[in-house]
Amino acid sequence: MADIISIDNKLKDVRQRKKALARQRKLAAIRSVFQEARRTFRCEKCYRQLDLPDIEEDDDEEPNPRVPYRFCESCSEEYIDYIEKLKGKGNPDCYWHNDAWRKTWHSWIDYQGAVDNYLKTSEFKQLIQELNEIDPDK
Repeated sequence: MADIISIDNKLKDVRQRKKALARQRKLAAIRSVFQEARRTFRCEKCYRQLDLPDIEEDDDEEPNPRVPYRFCESCSEEYIDYIEKLKGKGNPDCYWHNDAWRKTWHSWIDYQGAVDNYLKTSEFKQLIQELNEIDPDK
């Protein structure tokens, strides 16, 4: 006679696979947000590798308070010029800082705000909480 398959075991196996798939989807959602938006020790705009802070070096140089992002030196200068151009000033020698350039900066800043707003939603916080509560070994 053929082996008898337990319906209970089969249902339990299906539930476990569904639970694992749901967890994988949740992790993928979080991973995509953080990979794109939060790259450690990289410029947030151009993704160029930033110099790691030298712990032994007693450097009192603080980040520029006018720059609310983690930028390389080049992107920091561009950001400051972008803000200055919004005020009607800016570096006139940088002729390539035209309307398209300003729109690019504006879009990038809007995107950063949208990601920050998403990370603050109750649904995203719930997702994080659920993943913290899930034990992958169960």
